[in-house]
Amino acid sequence: MNHRRKLIITLGTGALAAPFGAFAQPAKPPEKIWRVGFLRTVRRPDSLDTDAMGGFAQGMRERGYIEGKNLIIEWRFAEGDRARLPGLAAELVQLKVDVIIASSPPAIRAVQQATTTIPVVMTVPGNPIAEGFVASLARPGGNITGAVVTAGEIIAKRLQLLLEISPKLTRVAFLMNPANRNHVGGLAITQAAAQKTKVSLLPVEVRAAKEIDAAFAIMKRDKAGGVILTPDTVFNDQMGRIAELALQQRLPLITGIREYVDAGCLMSYGASFRDNYRRAAYYVDRIFKGAKPADLPVEQPLRFELFINGKTAKTLGLKIPQSLLIMAEQVIE
Repeated sequence: MNHRRKLIITLGTGALAAPFGAFAQPAKPPEKIWRVGFLRTVRRPDSLDTDAMGGFAQGMRERGYIEGKNLIIEWRFAEGDRARLPGLAAELVQLKVDVIIASSPPAIRAVQQATTTIPVVMTVPGNPIAEGFVASLARPGGNITGAVVTAGEIIAKRLQLLLEISPKLTRVAFLMNPANRNHVGGLAITQAAAQKTKVSLLPVEVRAAKEIDAAFAIMKRDKAGGVILTPDTVFNDQMGRIAELALQQRLPLITGIREYVDAGCLMSYGASFRDNYRRAAYYVDRIFKGAKPADLPVEQPLRFELFINGKTAKTLGLKIPQSLLIMAEQVIE
C-alpha cells in the first residue's frame, strides 16, 4: 500500500469516529433538588393547600420550584406543644435543609438556638428586633430575615372597628397570653386607644387552652360587651370553641386572622397570612440564588384585610355599617 492510500484510509477512519468523540454533546447535569424545612408551633392542618401555609408552596411554584421535582418541603408541627420545638428544629438542622421557614416567635427562637448558619425565613406577627431575631429591619445582620406583621396601629384599629359595628360598647375584654411579648405590648397600645373613648378595657389572661372556658366566664362575670383577641398558638387551635363561647355570651369578637371568622367569630382585621407565606417564597428564592439573609431587609405588609361574618352579625343583632361593608374584603354568609 502506497503512502497516499494509507493517508486516505486514516482520514476516513477519523471522520467516522469523530461524531462519537470530538463532536459528542456533554451530558446535562441533573437539576438540583432544594430542601426546605418548615417549623410551626400549631397542629398540622387537615389540608396544607387550603391553609394559609399553602401560600408558600404557591409562591414557590410561581418561581419554578415544584414539590417532588426540584423541591422537597420537610414539614414539622409541634401540635401546640412548645416543648417539642427544640427537638424539631434540631431534626431539620440534621437533615441539612437549605432554608428553614419558622412562623412563630417560639419556633424562630428554637431554630435560632439550633443553627447560626442555615438561613431562616420568618413569617411571623410581632417585633423581630425586640425578640432579638434581627439587628434591624433594613439590615438583619444574621442568618434570619423574612416578612413580619407588627402590631402597633393594627391593634388600635381593631378597637375602632369593634366600636363601629357595636357603638354602645362600654367594656371590652382583651383576651391575651401573658407569655407572649406581642400581647403585652398590644395590651398597652389598646389601653392607650381605649382611653380616648368611653370604653374600659378588661385584660383576660389565658396561658393554656384549658383556661379558655374560664376566661369567658370572667368576661361574663365582669360584664364585657365585646372581645379583642390577638392571635396566638394557644388560641389558634381553639378557634371553633372560642367562636362558640363568644356566640353563647353574645359577644362580638374581633381578631387578626380570617380563619376565626370562618369558624364563627364576628370580624378579623390584619395582614393576609397566606400572602405572608407566599412572600416567604421570594426570600427563599433569593437565598437559593446566593443572597445572604443578613442583607435581605425584613418586610412589613402594606395591605390589611377586613373579614366579617354576616351570619354572626345577624345572630348578635348587629347591623353592619356601610363604611365597613365598603372596607370589607368579604362578608361571609
